[in-house]
Amino acid sequence: MVAVEGGDTVCVVDTADERPTIVCLDLEGVLVPEIWIAFAEATGIEALRRTTRDEPDYDVLMRYRLDLLAEHDLGLTAIQEVIAGLEPLEGAREFLDELRDRTQVVILSDTFEQFAAPLMAQLGRPTILCHRLVVGADGRIEDYRLRQPDPKRSAVRAFHDLRYRVLAAGDSYNDTTMLLEADHGFLFRSPDNVQAEFPQFPALEAYDELLGRLAELVDG
Repeated sequence: MVAVEGGDTVCVVDTADERPTIVCLDLEGVLVPEIWIAFAEATGIEALRRTTRDEPDYDVLMRYRLDLLAEHDLGLTAIQEVIAGLEPLEGAREFLDELRDRTQVVILSDTFEQFAAPLMAQLGRPTILCHRLVVGADGRIEDYRLRQPDPKRSAVRAFHDLRYRVLAAGDSYNDTTMLLEADHGFLFRSPDNVQAEFPQFPALEAYDELLGRLAELVDG
């Protein structure tokens, strides 16, 4: 560490990377099942299987979903009933618990507050930054509100501004800005099309692999 004097102010500048580490994880496909795919299976509406693994533009995807919900007269309650029956992916809770024993972890997700609560309870209530649905008095989902533009990249930038070193893992197109902004990024159980477009990120399939790679960086 080097002290740099500027007028009456003394700033401490890092000469080595001594920043604390925080890990940013995607939620769906990484720790829990894809909610919209589960809802598609429950309703038989195959068109709802389209996710951020298929569509890079999140607004296009959500407008598509909202149109389908309106067409089939489905509201928030119907989706929440499906979510109530979901559980974390096998091994996800153990992976997350061990990772949180080593370092700070935050979930950066494009899901919604109205979807996430029961899943967060099953995962030990980690911190999650996500979005919010606009729901009418009749329970219809009228719109959605992003927490902020480009939310995953923006969150990583904010952690950098707080002097954190950021490690990140996700599986879909909407995770790639987070991975690009992070100090180290990993694809986890991602489809071939995402891996092909972003070959710079190691593509891992098992929780022990991901934990090992993250632990090396945290402990190193």
